[in-house]
Amino acid sequence: MIRLERLTKSYPTPRGRRYVFRDLDFTFPSGKSIALLGHNGAGKSTLMRLLGGIDTPDSGRVVTQSSISWPMGLSGGFQGSLTARENVQFVCRIYGSSNEDTKARVRYVQYFAEIGDYFDLPMKTLSSGMRSRVSFGLSLAFDFDYYLIDEVMSTGDPSFKAKAKEHFKARMAQSQMILVSHSMPDVREYCQLVVHLHQGQATPYEDIEQGIAAYQQAKRS
Repeated sequence: MIRLERLTKSYPTPRGRRYVFRDLDFTFPSGKSIALLGHNGAGKSTLMRLLGGIDTPDSGRVVTQSSISWPMGLSGGFQGSLTARENVQFVCRIYGSSNEDTKARVRYVQYFAEIGDYFDLPMKTLSSGMRSRVSFGLSLAFDFDYYLIDEVMSTGDPSFKAKAKEHFKARMAQSQMILVSHSMPDVREYCQLVVHLHQGQATPYEDIEQGIAAYQQAKRS
């Protein structure tokens, strides 16, 4: 379970401070994979960063005893002057991996990302797609209760997408996801709950089709 308690988040703009969420109370139930739907600017990526600890709220808090991944596909946290291999090793050290675990995780990410010799070149020389592959593989190299997925399922060619889905489904046998996606087929395939973000509020729908319909209706209005 993940609980948001009076969560407030805003950003300064040339026209003044813009509030994405203001005193938001909401509970993500345990045991369900969840789709976050909302129009551009509704706060989906902001909420993902808050859940993953990449950003902090103005006030309020995220309360959970579950382990939560960083947003998969997010490459902004990589050190550009280090190679992909060195970045993976660094993250492993942060998470307290033993030497043997680190070696196994590095091998897994190298195999998963399929970027060849680029794995030993500085991250800043890699394309955004390559960085996303490394980030996706690095997330899957660790066991989390919740995986945060922000459109990364669309990364890569058809063969890579197929492999990514295969590996991801294996993780979902014992974990859940919070998914941001514009692909309604992915929402229907992976999720058991839709949370619609609209005007700073979060509305849950246990009926996936009702949740999709609410999102599409708000998008047209």
